[in-house]
Amino acid sequence: MTAEFPHLRLRDPDAELLALPWELPLEAWPADRLPFRDMSVGPSRHLVRFLALDRGLVALKEEPAGIAEREYEILRHLEDVGFPAVIPMGISAAPGRDAAILLTRYLPNSFQYRRLLSRVPPGPGYLRDQLLDAMAGLLVELHRGGVYWGDCSLANTLFRRDGDKVQAYLVDAETSERHPDLSDGQRAYDLEVLVENVAFGLADLAALQDREDLFDEAIRAAESVRDRYGRLWSELHAEIEVGADERFAMAARVRRLNELGFAVDEIQLFPGDAGRVRVRVAVTNRRFHAHKLERLTGLRALEGQARLLLNDLREYGAWLERMEQRAIPLDGAAPRWQAEVFEPTLNRLASIIGPGGDGVQAYCDVLETKWLRSESARRDVGLNDAIEAYVAGGVVGPEISGAASATG
Repeated sequence: MTAEFPHLRLRDPDAELLALPWELPLEAWPADRLPFRDMSVGPSRHLVRFLALDRGLVALKEEPAGIAEREYEILRHLEDVGFPAVIPMGISAAPGRDAAILLTRYLPNSFQYRRLLSRVPPGPGYLRDQLLDAMAGLLVELHRGGVYWGDCSLANTLFRRDGDKVQAYLVDAETSERHPDLSDGQRAYDLEVLVENVAFGLADLAALQDREDLFDEAIRAAESVRDRYGRLWSELHAEIEVGADERFAMAARVRRLNELGFAVDEIQLFPGDAGRVRVRVAVTNRRFHAHKLERLTGLRALEGQARLLLNDLREYGAWLERMEQRAIPLDGAAPRWQAEVFEPTLNRLASIIGPGGDGVQAYCDVLETKWLRSESARRDVGLNDAIEAYVAGGVVGPEISGAASATG
């Protein structure tokens, strides 16, 4: 008997996607006729499989229809507002089986937390601090967008290196809910779930590393996520009061938010006490530097990467002004920096980046190498020295070299 064709919704469909056996349960999709890719996945209540298609790697997850529909809509919302999450590509619902297959785009150059932290010694360290900051930042962004995660954990998150930081992405929204706004109680409960799950994840990693002595420290580290979340939330929602003539203080508030990566959507001024002014600032997503870099150069980068590249661009622009003894605006320096510095560097790194690798992150790592070597030498060692040292070091990570990374 022929299986009933499901209700299929595909975004940007092509013949390859349309030809997939959507009428079948995911476990029945024929491995001998489809290009499945074996990938490491985190703990999951549902079957997850990966397909290598012409358009790239995609993830398929089968789950109850109601859950899949809600997850699809939440992921669409997060994409629309520009918050970090995997990109939904479609959903296939089979009402007769009360099941649906959710199709998402694989997040390139990403890691599960276990693999990311396996790069450094167990316990406290800069990379773990970055990961904890990233988790707190992700939850803040979701809550600002009216999304209650419900099952926020390290296992339901993917990470990408982002310049000199780490960025977290929601990869599992099965228990998530979307609201116009979240109450303080909803936010507090979601945060408690995150703290508890981060403690479990770090303790589980310590057990895998045979370091039971780190269990208590893992709990303390997880507790710090609450403070990290609180500081960022307060920073974004603070309402300051200044003198009516203190425009510099208003501008400083905007600059501080920009430094954190947030673009300002609107600033409101209200009468305060004794002739003072209350300043309220509304922010959009965390891509201030990324949008600016793309506007100047056309390059697309993560926020932390873009911040480093813009600094490098400004440094090159200042050097051009000294050399040519004339003022050069940033938009005038940008194409020259791209043609004379950025692209030649990527060409030199091409052999170690590999196809599908993250060239922008590799460039950022070269900048970090340059800074470290210059600090050690107490002088600017120059970009060429940094490139040679970076390549000779042989420490290029799999997220740069294009090696397949774990997903959840």
